[in-house]
Amino acid sequence: MQGLIEWFAKGGVFMWGLLFCALLGFGLLIERIITHARLRVDPQDFSDELIEVFKKDGASTAIEYCLRFPSPAAHVLRAALERYKEMDKKSKDIRGELEDVLTRFATRELAFLDRGMLIIAAVCTVAPLIGFLGTVSGMIHAFDAIALAGTVEATLVASGISEALVTTEAGLIIAVPLALGHALFTQKSNAFTDSMEEAAAALTDVLVEA
Repeated sequence: MQGLIEWFAKGGVFMWGLLFCALLGFGLLIERIITHARLRVDPQDFSDELIEVFKKDGASTAIEYCLRFPSPAAHVLRAALERYKEMDKKSKDIRGELEDVLTRFATRELAFLDRGMLIIAAVCTVAPLIGFLGTVSGMIHAFDAIALAGTVEATLVASGISEALVTTEAGLIIAVPLALGHALFTQKSNAFTDSMEEAAAALTDVLVEA
């Protein structure tokens, strides 16, 4: 711990900006981990089960089945079933009405997938820049110290450069895992959205046929 404090102090004032970036970025990354861990219901599997319930017992029972699951997939597909119960079955555009409901509810229910991702991406960019800025500032101070000393001593130059590079190191330590996390959760979000679209399309086909 003492070594970490000394390392932080060597970086100077720019380390406080990097500390803020680290707290913000990793806090959001942890929130993403918790959020995705709660997505236990696969939309396609749920849709297959829901279709079986609908075919066997009808729309009302299928809606009750959706109410058992607090997942985005259940909320979106339930909205389609409720609209199906209310609509005129002789309508010429049943598919269009159902797709409109699914689109509106999916947009609302799946908004959480992108929550915080833009900020994580921003921190990935800003943290190294703050680190480079701290390095440039440290190098300027190092060369000022050399100018005041009047002579170029290897120990003085090495010490100044070492301190200047601390902020760059810190910025990269923050940015690398956040960039990996951002890529991972972007892929997970896209996969969940694709699965949700396929589940909605499957249910829509069954409701239109019915």
